[in-house]
Amino acid sequence: MAFKIYTKTGDKGSTSLIGGVRVPKNHIRIESYGTVDELNSQIGLVRDLGCSAEVSDWLREVQDRLFTLGSELATAPEKTVKMKLPDLHDSDVQWLEERMDAMNEALPEMR
Repeated sequence: MAFKIYTKTGDKGSTSLIGGVRVPKNHIRIESYGTVDELNSQIGLVRDLGCSAEVSDWLREVQDRLFTLGSELATAPEKTVKMKLPDLHDSDVQWLEERMDAMNEALPEMR
C-alpha cells in the first residue's frame, strides 16, 4: 500500500500522534520530535562532510537512537499501539556516554 503525502483532513491546528490521539501542532511532543529530527539531519550533514570511519559509525548509531527517540515522542503515551516500535534502553545511554568519554579524552584540558 502506498502512502500519500497529504491526508485530506485539513489544517485545523492539530495533528495526530501514533495511536490516533490528536494534539495541537504546538504540543511539546511535536516540538520535541521536530527538534530531534533537526539534530538528526545535522549529524547526517557532519557525516557527509567527512569524518573518520570510526566517528561515522558512532554517529550512525546516534542517528539510529534518535530515530527511536522520535518514534517514542510521536506515540501517544496513553494509547496501546498495535505496531512494534523500537525501544531505548539503559545500555543505549551507557554506550553514548562511553563514546563521549572517549572523545573527551582527545580534547585539550578546559581552562
